[in-house]
Amino acid sequence: MGEEVDSIMNTEDTLTHKENGDGDTPESNVKYYTLEEIQAHNLSRDTWLIIHDKVYDITSFLEEHPGGEEVLLEQAGSDATESFEDVGHSTDAREMLEQYYVGEVHMKDRKKEAKKDVYISTSNDSGSASWTTWLIPAVAAAVVGVMYRFYLMEHKSS
Repeated sequence: MGEEVDSIMNTEDTLTHKENGDGDTPESNVKYYTLEEIQAHNLSRDTWLIIHDKVYDITSFLEEHPGGEEVLLEQAGSDATESFEDVGHSTDAREMLEQYYVGEVHMKDRKKEAKKDVYISTSNDSGSASWTTWLIPAVAAAVVGVMYRFYLMEHKSS
């Protein structure tokens, strides 16, 4: 009977940790870090970055980075998601990043996703815009060409 109580207590503790997003849980093995903890790792001998709410310790990669260590140190201890995506890293670079993974940003410190506006077209004639985009410039070019021909003919005859 005592073992059942211990089992129930351990299950309740695990569920509480999961709901609160606290530290490691035996089932998830994910370590959560607050922004304050991450910001403390902003030195060349201890460099952490946040990319897509995941935390990476890239200290050992600084000298290997093809863009130089300075660009990484500028982002040290902060969210580098935008910079990482702006550069357009390859699939290999994204896979390499996984070896430096140390945890995730704590749920309370994550940025809220901005609502993205979705525009829905209610037009039934979806192909109408495509032919007009090339037809109008083509007609304009033809008119200019004809006018140029008449202009040249007029100057040759005089």
